[in-house]
Amino acid sequence: MYTGEKVRLREYRKEDAKQAQLYINDPEVKRLLHPGIPFLVTFEDEQRWIEGISVTKEAGYSFAIETLEDQKYIGGCGINSLDWKNSVAVVGIMIGDQNYWGKGYGTDAMKVLIRFIFEQMNINKIRLHVFSYNQRAIKSYEKCGFIQEGILRQEIFRDGKYFDDIVMGITRSEFLG
Repeated sequence: MYTGEKVRLREYRKEDAKQAQLYINDPEVKRLLHPGIPFLVTFEDEQRWIEGISVTKEAGYSFAIETLEDQKYIGGCGINSLDWKNSVAVVGIMIGDQNYWGKGYGTDAMKVLIRFIFEQMNINKIRLHVFSYNQRAIKSYEKCGFIQEGILRQEIFRDGKYFDDIVMGITRSEFLG
Protein backbone atom coordinates (compact mmCIF):
# COMPACT_ATOMS: atom_id res chain seq x y z
CA MET A 1 0.00 0.00 0.00
CA TYR A 2 1.13 3.53 -0.75
CA THR A 3 0.12 6.23 1.70
CA GLY A 4 -0.42 9.98 1.49
CA GLU A 5 -1.77 12.48 4.00
CA LYS A 6 -5.45 11.55 3.56
CA VAL A 7 -5.53 8.34 1.52
CA ARG A 8 -3.75 5.11 0.77
CA LEU A 9 -3.61 3.39 -2.58
CA ARG A 10 -4.27 -0.32 -2.22
CA GLU A 11 -5.22 -3.33 -4.29
CA TYR A 12 -8.78 -3.76 -5.48
CA ARG A 13 -10.75 -6.39 -3.57
CA LYS A 14 -13.77 -8.45 -4.56
CA GLU A 15 -15.83 -6.62 -1.95
CA ASP A 16 -15.16 -3.30 -3.78
CA ALA A 17 -17.16 -4.42 -6.83
CA LYS A 18 -20.64 -3.33 -5.70
CA GLN A 19 -19.49 0.11 -4.54
CA ALA A 20 -17.33 0.52 -7.67
CA GLN A 21 -20.37 -0.21 -9.82
CA LEU A 22 -22.40 2.42 -7.96
CA TYR A 23 -19.61 4.98 -8.37
CA ILE A 24 -19.04 4.33 -12.07
CA ASN A 25 -22.78 4.45 -12.81
CA ASP A 26 -23.31 7.75 -10.97
CA PRO A 27 -24.35 10.17 -13.78
CA GLU A 28 -22.09 12.99 -12.55
CA VAL A 29 -19.07 10.69 -12.17
CA LYS A 30 -19.66 9.26 -15.64
CA ARG A 31 -20.01 12.79 -17.06
CA LEU A 32 -16.58 13.74 -15.69
CA LEU A 33 -14.82 10.48 -16.47
CA HIS A 34 -15.96 8.79 -19.64
CA PRO A 35 -15.75 10.43 -23.10
CA GLY A 36 -18.01 7.89 -24.81
CA ILE A 37 -21.71 7.19 -24.64
CA PRO A 38 -22.58 6.89 -20.94
CA PHE A 39 -23.78 3.28 -20.85
CA LEU A 40 -24.33 1.70 -17.46
CA VAL A 41 -21.91 -0.93 -16.15
CA THR A 42 -23.34 -4.17 -14.75
CA PHE A 43 -22.23 -5.68 -11.46
CA GLU A 44 -20.87 -8.67 -13.37
CA ASP A 45 -18.82 -6.38 -15.64
CA GLU A 46 -17.36 -4.60 -12.63
CA GLN A 47 -16.55 -7.94 -10.96
CA ARG A 48 -14.80 -9.15 -14.12
CA TRP A 49 -12.82 -5.90 -14.33
CA ILE A 50 -11.60 -6.24 -10.73
CA GLU A 51 -10.80 -9.93 -11.22
CA GLY A 52 -8.92 -9.09 -14.44
CA ILE A 53 -6.57 -6.53 -12.87
CA SER A 54 -3.06 -7.87 -13.04
CA VAL A 55 0.36 -6.27 -12.90
CA THR A 56 1.49 -8.77 -15.52
CA LYS A 57 -0.60 -6.97 -18.14
CA GLU A 58 0.86 -4.15 -20.24
CA ALA A 59 -1.00 -1.46 -18.30
CA GLY A 60 -2.34 -3.35 -15.32
CA TYR A 61 -1.58 -0.82 -12.62
CA SER A 62 -4.85 0.05 -10.90
CA PHE A 63 -5.30 1.07 -7.29
CA ALA A 64 -8.33 1.46 -5.06
CA ILE A 65 -8.32 4.73 -3.10
CA GLU A 66 -9.08 4.30 0.60
CA THR A 67 -9.35 7.01 3.27
CA LEU A 68 -6.87 6.85 6.12
CA GLU A 69 -9.33 7.94 8.81
CA ASP A 70 -11.91 5.17 8.31
CA GLN A 71 -10.51 2.87 5.58
CA LYS A 72 -13.42 3.72 3.28
CA TYR A 73 -13.10 2.85 -0.42
CA ILE A 74 -13.86 6.12 -2.26
CA GLY A 75 -12.54 5.64 -5.79
CA GLY A 76 -9.68 4.48 -7.93
CA CYS A 77 -6.65 5.59 -9.89
CA GLY A 78 -3.96 4.07 -12.00
CA ILE A 79 -2.04 3.89 -15.21
CA ASN A 80 -4.26 3.67 -18.29
CA SER A 81 -1.39 3.14 -20.71
CA LEU A 82 2.35 2.78 -20.45
CA ASP A 83 5.02 3.46 -23.05
CA TRP A 84 8.21 1.89 -21.65
CA LYS A 85 10.36 2.92 -24.65
CA ASN A 86 9.60 6.62 -24.31
CA SER A 87 9.06 6.41 -20.54
CA VAL A 88 5.56 7.93 -20.54
CA ALA A 89 2.59 6.85 -18.43
CA VAL A 90 -0.98 8.04 -19.00
CA VAL A 91 -2.97 8.14 -15.77
CA GLY A 92 -6.55 8.52 -14.62
CA ILE A 93 -8.35 9.01 -11.33
CA MET A 94 -11.91 8.83 -10.07
CA ILE A 95 -13.26 9.85 -6.69
CA GLY A 96 -16.63 8.14 -6.85
CA ASP A 97 -18.02 9.21 -3.47
CA GLN A 98 -19.20 12.79 -3.95
CA ASN A 99 -18.90 13.42 -0.19
CA TYR A 100 -15.13 13.45 -0.75
CA TRP A 101 -15.11 15.89 -3.68
CA GLY A 102 -13.36 19.23 -3.23
CA LYS A 103 -11.68 18.17 0.04
CA GLY A 104 -8.20 17.24 -1.18
CA TYR A 105 -8.62 13.46 -1.36
CA GLY A 106 -8.15 13.31 -5.12
CA THR A 107 -5.14 15.64 -5.02
CA ASP A 108 -3.55 13.51 -2.30
CA ALA A 109 -4.23 10.28 -4.20
CA MET A 110 -2.75 11.74 -7.40
CA LYS A 111 0.39 12.86 -5.55
CA VAL A 112 0.83 9.33 -4.17
CA LEU A 113 0.33 7.86 -7.66
CA ILE A 114 2.82 10.30 -9.19
CA ARG A 115 5.40 9.47 -6.53
CA PHE A 116 4.89 5.74 -7.15
CA ILE A 117 5.34 6.13 -10.92
CA PHE A 118 8.46 8.29 -10.72
CA GLU A 119 10.17 6.63 -7.76
CA GLN A 120 9.21 2.97 -8.21
CA MET A 121 8.71 2.56 -11.96
CA ASN A 122 11.45 4.90 -13.22
CA ILE A 123 9.09 6.67 -15.64
CA ASN A 124 10.10 10.11 -16.96
CA LYS A 125 6.74 11.69 -17.80
CA ILE A 126 3.12 11.37 -16.76
CA ARG A 127 0.28 12.59 -18.94
CA LEU A 128 -3.47 12.83 -18.45
CA HIS A 129 -6.59 14.07 -20.19
CA VAL A 130 -9.29 16.17 -18.56
CA PHE A 131 -12.49 17.64 -19.98
CA SER A 132 -12.56 21.45 -20.05
CA TYR A 133 -15.74 21.61 -17.97
CA ASN A 134 -14.07 19.72 -15.09
CA GLN A 135 -12.49 22.77 -13.48
CA ARG A 136 -12.23 21.11 -10.06
CA ALA A 137 -10.00 18.37 -11.53
CA ILE A 138 -7.90 20.87 -13.50
CA LYS A 139 -7.16 22.82 -10.29
CA SER A 140 -6.29 19.58 -8.50
CA TYR A 141 -3.89 18.51 -11.25
CA GLU A 142 -2.24 21.93 -11.21
CA LYS A 143 -1.71 21.57 -7.43
CA CYS A 144 0.11 18.31 -8.20
CA GLY A 145 2.39 20.10 -10.67
CA PHE A 146 0.77 19.19 -13.99
CA ILE A 147 0.89 21.82 -16.70
CA GLN A 148 -1.32 22.17 -19.74
CA GLU A 149 0.43 20.83 -22.83
CA GLY A 150 -2.33 21.03 -25.39
CA ILE A 151 -6.00 21.30 -26.17
CA LEU A 152 -7.95 18.95 -28.38
CA ARG A 153 -10.63 21.42 -29.38
CA GLN A 154 -14.30 20.38 -29.30
CA GLU A 155 -13.28 16.74 -28.78
CA ILE A 156 -15.98 15.78 -26.25
CA PHE A 157 -19.71 15.84 -26.94
CA ARG A 158 -21.61 16.06 -23.67
CA ASP A 159 -25.04 17.39 -22.73
CA GLY A 160 -25.74 18.61 -26.27
CA LYS A 161 -22.51 20.65 -26.63
CA TYR A 162 -18.89 20.16 -27.61
CA PHE A 163 -16.07 20.64 -25.11
CA ASP A 164 -12.29 20.61 -25.22
CA ASP A 165 -10.12 17.71 -24.06
CA ILE A 166 -7.17 19.24 -22.21
CA VAL A 167 -3.87 17.35 -22.18
CA MET A 168 -1.72 17.92 -19.10
CA GLY A 169 1.68 16.55 -18.18
CA ILE A 170 4.40 16.48 -15.56
CA THR A 171 8.00 15.29 -15.85
CA ARG A 172 10.12 13.57 -13.25
CA SER A 173 12.42 16.61 -12.92
CA GLU A 174 9.44 18.96 -12.42
CA PHE A 175 8.01 16.74 -9.67
CA LEU A 176 11.22 15.81 -7.86
CA GLY A 177 12.67 19.30 -8.35
